[in-house]
Amino acid sequence: MSPLASTTPADAEARLFGDALSCELDLPVAIEPADGAGRQAEAITLLSALAHIEDLRKDDGSEDHGDLPLLAQRMDAKLDLILALLGRLARRDDGLVDRRLHWSCHGLRVDLEPGQHPPPGAAAIVRLQPADWLPDHLALPATVVACEQGHAGTRVWLAFASLRADLVEALDRHLFRLHRRQVAEQRRR
Repeated sequence: MSPLASTTPADAEARLFGDALSCELDLPVAIEPADGAGRQAEAITLLSALAHIEDLRKDDGSEDHGDLPLLAQRMDAKLDLILALLGRLARRDDGLVDRRLHWSCHGLRVDLEPGQHPPPGAAAIVRLQPADWLPDHLALPATVVACEQGHAGTRVWLAFASLRADLVEALDRHLFRLHRRQVAEQRRR
């Protein structure tokens, strides 16, 4: 059993988010009983590709396309719409449900319906769609470290388990981009 297993919610919150960059957002996610070590190599590839795409698009919250010709801007906008549509269509079949979550490179907190999570101390796989426009997901190994019953369901804290160092780094970079985007959106309001 993990040293994080069956901690209090306050301890889990401090351990997962206290010293790490984190984001609170709505993303498609599912928690399942563990059936292996997840797909860490695929997760690194997916996060690296997302980072490359976002760097190329200069996705810093601004819609400035600089020197792109008007035709390229229109094609880019159409591609965004097509990817969003494919994402919605694919989500219908993948079992992932949009949920509010708090996410760091150490783990996440998510609210689930009662009975839809493994018990504290159990191994789990977190399936998480890191970008709303891309119908692919990460499959990360985790351990349920705390649960708390509420009036709307069960709040569950999961610590990522045995992640490769390069995956932790890729998660950190992705979370930094998400955080930067959230800050930019807040400034625009």
